[in-house]
Amino acid sequence: MTRYAFSIDLDRCIGCEACAVACKTGHELPRGVRYIAISEAVRGQMPNLAGLFLQRRCLHCEQAACVQVCPTGALSKWNGLTVVQADKCSACGYCTDACPFKIPSIADEHVSKCVACFELVKEGQTPWCAQTCPSQAIRFGAREQIVADIKARLAMVRARYPAAQLYGETELGGLGAVMMLLDKPGVYGLPENPQLPATLDAWQNIVQPASAGLSLTALVVTGLSFIIARRRHVREKQLAAAESKEQHE
Repeated sequence: MTRYAFSIDLDRCIGCEACAVACKTGHELPRGVRYIAISEAVRGQMPNLAGLFLQRRCLHCEQAACVQVCPTGALSKWNGLTVVQADKCSACGYCTDACPFKIPSIADEHVSKCVACFELVKEGQTPWCAQTCPSQAIRFGAREQIVADIKARLAMVRARYPAAQLYGETELGGLGAVMMLLDKPGVYGLPENPQLPATLDAWQNIVQPASAGLSLTALVVTGLSFIIARRRHVREKQLAAAESKEQHE
């Protein structure tokens, strides 16, 4: 089985946002929803300042906390990628709390995040973002080759950026998006040493086993009650936001 991965070379990124636009268009994402966000930051101190681009997206952790806490199986691993079955999602929000990078969100009452265009990948095609990137900052393929290629560039990049490093080669079992950073992870808003949340042990060792002991009827009733409560909460937040908007208009 091939384990797939992206490489994201932030030395090559020109901040054009072609990847974000192609992703949004290819997936027909609704207004306000995106899987890739590009932003710009300034590093260094006066007068030695330099700009860099940030790319925020799902990093497809091998040890994916979101998958481990998902109670419905809506999130799962497929050939190294963290994928979503939206029709299984109860919008519980556990994944949004568990992710060390705070990537998943809830939109239209289901989890929303990059799925690496796995339907295209199944057909032997390349994800939209990698197809579109004009500077080849984003590449996609078998993880072993992807890592080897970006590691080969590291020495060359360090000649210009001494603090350059790879992020994701080993973190959390090896990420499915290995990034070439030009500075420390903190400059990019990334944790230096990402960890699974401490509450994950309690979930796996207490909550899940307890749930397994429930009768089918009790489990269904509990699940439905939670879904209803969650949806009411979402609707209440939407109504509150609408009322707030009206008051300011």
